[in-house]
Amino acid sequence: MFRKRTFQELIDALKNNENISYWHEIAPVAARYAPMPETVPEKLKAALKSRGIDELYTHQAEAFQAVQKKENIVTVTPTASGKTLCYNLPVLSNLAANPNARALYLFPTKALSQDQRSELDELIEAMESEINSFTYDGDTPSSIRQHVRRAGHIVITNPDMLHSAILPHHTKWISLFENLETVVIDELHTYRGVFGSHVANVIRRLKRLCRYYGSDPVFISTSATIANPKELAEQLTGEKASLINTNGAPSGKKHIAFFNPPIVNEELRIRQSPSKAVQQLALSFLKERIQTIVFARSRVRVEVILSRIQAGLENDELRQSVRGYRGGYLPNQRREIERTLRTGETLGVISTNALELGVDIGQLQVCILTGYPGSIASSWQQAGRAGRRQNESLVILAADSSPVDQYVFTNPSYFFESSPETARLNKNNVIILADHIKCAVYELPFAEGEPFDDLTWEDTAGFLEYLSESRVLHERSGKWYWMNDAFPAHNISLRSAAQENVVIIDQSIPAKNRVIGEMDTFSALTLLHDEAIYLHEGIQFQVELLDWDEKKAYVREVSVDYFTDANLAVKLTVLEIDEEKELAGGTFLQYGDVMVSAMATLFKKIKLDTFENVGSGPIHLPEQELHSTAVMLEFSEEAVEALGEEEVEQVLLGLAHVWQHVACVHVMCDKGDLFTVPQVKSAHAELPTIFLYDRYPGGIGLSDKIYKEAENVLEKTRSYLSGCPCDSGCPSCTGMTAAFDGINVKHWAARLLENALYR
Repeated sequence: MFRKRTFQELIDALKNNENISYWHEIAPVAARYAPMPETVPEKLKAALKSRGIDELYTHQAEAFQAVQKKENIVTVTPTASGKTLCYNLPVLSNLAANPNARALYLFPTKALSQDQRSELDELIEAMESEINSFTYDGDTPSSIRQHVRRAGHIVITNPDMLHSAILPHHTKWISLFENLETVVIDELHTYRGVFGSHVANVIRRLKRLCRYYGSDPVFISTSATIANPKELAEQLTGEKASLINTNGAPSGKKHIAFFNPPIVNEELRIRQSPSKAVQQLALSFLKERIQTIVFARSRVRVEVILSRIQAGLENDELRQSVRGYRGGYLPNQRREIERTLRTGETLGVISTNALELGVDIGQLQVCILTGYPGSIASSWQQAGRAGRRQNESLVILAADSSPVDQYVFTNPSYFFESSPETARLNKNNVIILADHIKCAVYELPFAEGEPFDDLTWEDTAGFLEYLSESRVLHERSGKWYWMNDAFPAHNISLRSAAQENVVIIDQSIPAKNRVIGEMDTFSALTLLHDEAIYLHEGIQFQVELLDWDEKKAYVREVSVDYFTDANLAVKLTVLEIDEEKELAGGTFLQYGDVMVSAMATLFKKIKLDTFENVGSGPIHLPEQELHSTAVMLEFSEEAVEALGEEEVEQVLLGLAHVWQHVACVHVMCDKGDLFTVPQVKSAHAELPTIFLYDRYPGGIGLSDKIYKEAENVLEKTRSYLSGCPCDSGCPSCTGMTAAFDGINVKHWAARLLENALYR
């Protein structure tokens, strides 16, 4: 019988692995305390004491004192540092003193709402108080919803429910709006991009109704580490906020290892798939029964890694203790996985960033990241899932061959010393704002001269007039009214450019069709087309029919040794150029509105073990159109006169690839948020041009930020390209594996950048 290896022995073995490119240790930190404030009610003090809390961490005490002074605050401390008490303490103190007061808790996900409700209820029970806390989300039974509206001192919900189920029906929530004293916004850093832009407008609507009912709530926000938490909180709430970032919580010793998989093709500099490396790393810990979480970048990767890890475990008991977790799983599945992680029944979990947020999932010791998550903030959030109970923990980042990953791995100081990224939102995005003004008018008619929170009356009036001309609103005697029976919030999604989801129906047993998940329409183009392999909890399903009109995908369980990956064909047209500046060497940079047409064209079948292409097929789905904003890098004909048309195309493709990746790191977004389209002869200028556009209707400010800081981003791109050790381009820089017809793509891409920056 083999002796079980200790955690320390596994760490020592990993340190000696030749693929470890960097090892970093973070020393344990002792706690810093402050006395319990005298104004905390005795019942609450006793309840905290029964849970072993006699004094507060310094940041908890500071948060409490600020809220007592009616200040809006944003608390920024690491994962598992006790941020929950930064809002529960002032809220429960307030409710103990004033039984008529109300509080609204907003969490970005239902999982987080459920988790925080459990902790809150335990504290209320220990207080022996009559304070009522209720979760109000899509899973709340209709039989108790009326009781929540009437008697809920603390209503725990998410922005989607606030948007579509509470604000439009505010007359049923009079006791909440008349007495609302505190609004808690947890995981503030998640409210960026399109989601943050929507939620900022939902907050505008919430504040408008509060003013109507005579309340003026204090906003308490909590966040992981980002560069601009105070700015983001103020943008989101439209209110000034005090920053609290002096962390007093203790932390255990943490090891962070950079694992760069071996190069399997020296000439092309192609590395082993990080998925395969992660499988092997995870198995080494799971076989020793060390609780481990693996983060993967996509739903497909989650299921591929899960199936391979389960296949590598020697017995059924171990196999069943490893689970998948991602969007698309039904709520009862997710709750059950969270519970078994806390109890230890689930030994390993493979997850998308759905478990990145602060759900309590127990005492995990190892966290493995499949590729750099795309931002420093996200990396630290995921890393914080291990060692939450102050024990020693290990975090492994496994790189892929992409420019972003190799940039981080060859510059570890960027990861450990750079300030975290800036989170951005654009709440005045024309499309998003118009949608929420419709919702606001439905909730309460707009009166002449009334601004929409921090949006001036002049700007608000422009939207009201436009919507009136479109016969959406009706103006009478200086007031604007909604003209339709249906309420607009029902058709507006906060999280996606698409308005509808595709329901996934398993028909493996003909008499027992069942819904196993759902997916947004944009993702469905490439993941749920006919013949796609859809993976769910490690089980393979083949899509037999995607009914696009009815938004239903019919799948059947199969057993095959491949998964599928689809291509999108993108066409881009410039609608209007808003800004332009000349760089060096006849290169121009422009920013403006574009129309993007995208069509899924074909899919590839990729073997699970080797990741080689073993087949392909066409996709027959309608073209999707997107009106967005883009930054355009336009080169002169002289800059490429030595190249033929096909050669120019390859150079632009290579440069676009590396520019996109570096830009995504710079503006803190996922690769899927910014897309590139290179054109040998652009339709608007007939010059070689690379377009970098926001993948959301109307744009969310990403390409605008890149335009404003273009020289800095382009210099970082040039520096990274020059520093890559390959000769003529590789997957780690230009995305290409060799020179094109004798043309050195990497050399020419760098030459174009140098020409634009220095000549």
